[in-house]
Amino acid sequence: MLKEFKEFALKGSLLDIAVGFVMGAAFKSVVTSFTAGIVSPLIGLLLKSDLKDLKWIVREGVANAEGVVEGTVAVLYGAFITNIIDFIIVAFVMFLIVKAVNKLKKEEEEAPAPPAGPSQEELLAEIRDLLAKK
Repeated sequence: MLKEFKEFALKGSLLDIAVGFVMGAAFKSVVTSFTAGIVSPLIGLLLKSDLKDLKWIVREGVANAEGVVEGTVAVLYGAFITNIIDFIIVAFVMFLIVKAVNKLKKEEEEAPAPPAGPSQEELLAEIRDLLAKK
């Protein structure tokens, strides 16, 4: 069983998936940073508020003795929209990568085979015919 697991774990495709997973996680953090640091503030300029801070307060909280508001119920739709933007960016980039890989695979498959020359028998027959003419 250990041998089978070792063969499974060391297959090229499994390693490719692992590398892709790690790169995807790193790319996700880059996209999240891009969205939070660039996209959200730009959209926030239009809305006069940071996009990720937008929320709908369903029920106001009550201030306790120290002045801290507790019990607020809010729908954080700004954070949800930010995550949707992250997803769309990641999905679009993954689409472009898959499209490029498929194009490269298609070009490899369509590469024409080298032209087949005459067979050895045909060359020998041609030499024989040329010698017969002399």
